[in-house]
Amino acid sequence: MARNKYPEETINLILDVSFRLFMEKGYEHTSIQDIIDHLGGLSKGAIYHHFKSKEEILIAAADRMTADSNRMLAAIRDRSDMNGREKLKTIFKESVLRPVQSDMFAAAPSLGENSRFMFIMLRDTIDETVPLYIRPVVEQGIADGSIQTQYPAELSELIVLVANFWLNPMIFNNTPEECYRKLMVFDQMLRGFGLDVLDEEMINRMQELALIYQNRK
Repeated sequence: MARNKYPEETINLILDVSFRLFMEKGYEHTSIQDIIDHLGGLSKGAIYHHFKSKEEILIAAADRMTADSNRMLAAIRDRSDMNGREKLKTIFKESVLRPVQSDMFAAAPSLGENSRFMFIMLRDTIDETVPLYIRPVVEQGIADGSIQTQYPAELSELIVLVANFWLNPMIFNNTPEECYRKLMVFDQMLRGFGLDVLDEEMINRMQELALIYQNRK
């Protein structure tokens, strides 16, 4: 295959092939050479022209998925037919039930052993997800009476950090049973703020994702 003269197409090809291999073989068991072997003649130089390492490829693939997630979050945030609590529940539900989550959990590395990737996730959560999508929903909930707190910024950070990190099997390698117990504590915490946002479908899906991650290659 001749080298693709369009950089965006080359990047997308690398990301598509890499993510498929991460799913099939596991991130830790996929090498740069494996990726090259499945690019149909694209050279190692072409990969390193765009990405310095396998880790950068993973981050770029995750960023591409995050962009889709952010569009979903923005659409829910901007709806006019829900109060703040309903929007927060919808955000949780849509985030957990997205089919792409299965692919992510099947391909993900052990995040607890990847401090750089963990830091990027944490930074993006605090700098973008919370202020742009979650805090506006919490503030709406305070205004319409569906959420009770005097500290919207802090509550928003707490909810997202618990959901994205403490509950994340990719960080703590929780079994489905351990995931369930954590979800019960999270549910009790949320209900203290008047937020009955978890339901059986979401709890079952989180346990399913924990199992997918434990069974990854």
